[in-house]
Amino acid sequence: MLAENDSILAQGVTQVTKIEVSGNAKAYTFDVTIESPDTGCDQYADWWEVVDLEGHLVHRRILDHSHVKEQPFMRSGENIVIAENKEVYVRMHMNNSGYAKKAQKGSVENGFQATELDVEFAKDLEKAAPLPDGCAF
Repeated sequence: MLAENDSILAQGVTQVTKIEVSGNAKAYTFDVTIESPDTGCDQYADWWEVVDLEGHLVHRRILDHSHVKEQPFMRSGENIVIAENKEVYVRMHMNNSGYAKKAQKGSVENGFQATELDVEFAKDLEKAAPLPDGCAF
């Protein structure tokens, strides 16, 4: 894992690499796998989020700490209310550099594919609640 993390750090890769969905329309769980060049609280992935194609926040999963020695890593978001055929983006955010370009686009029904988003897309969501209240380590 450490060698893989060194590679991620060297490349500066920040991306959602995989999404697995379970549950139903009133309570989906998204298991989201992330690669991020975490170095500690000075630089870490502080959340991932589900955003509709119009730029509205559907769900945000706050990450309370850095994942320096755990790359890639997976964190789940629960009780996501969304129609199975609704297309959305799943993207991540770094505490010190903002939104990543590399994201996933798709739906529960058809699955998700890698895509690139303009880092300015729905950038105003950076100020929308919920927001992290610090970094544990």
